[in-house]
Amino acid sequence: MILGFDPGRDKCGLAVMGKDLSLLYHQVVVAQEAIATIQSLCQQFAIETVVMGDQTTAKSWKQKIEQNLDVSIPIFLVDERYSSLEARERYWQMYPPKGINRLIPQGLREPPRPIDDLVAILLIERYLEKGAKA
Repeated sequence: MILGFDPGRDKCGLAVMGKDLSLLYHQVVVAQEAIATIQSLCQQFAIETVVMGDQTTAKSWKQKIEQNLDVSIPIFLVDERYSSLEARERYWQMYPPKGINRLIPQGLREPPRPIDDLVAILLIERYLEKGAKA
């Protein structure tokens, strides 16, 4: 299983996906809870790989994860350019608008919640796509 991690200063996105692309978990957590949540997910699921975005605070987060994980799980950095835009589109695919909101063009809709967890899902998909091409 793969853990996707979208690191941030205030909030972080987490997702767990099987190699068959089955989505098992996704959540946005405050940054202070991210390490404890990652540790919990590693106990709950058989995490083999951690995939995280390569922007913002990636290097410091990678060090924190390496220092706090009991086992040596490989951590791969993935290009996260344009992932937020892609995650907005994914949000509306996963949660189609209802009622009058359907009339608003998708480009003008704002998801009603943070979408960092969807970015984490996209990072996993990018990692698997890159691996399949290699």
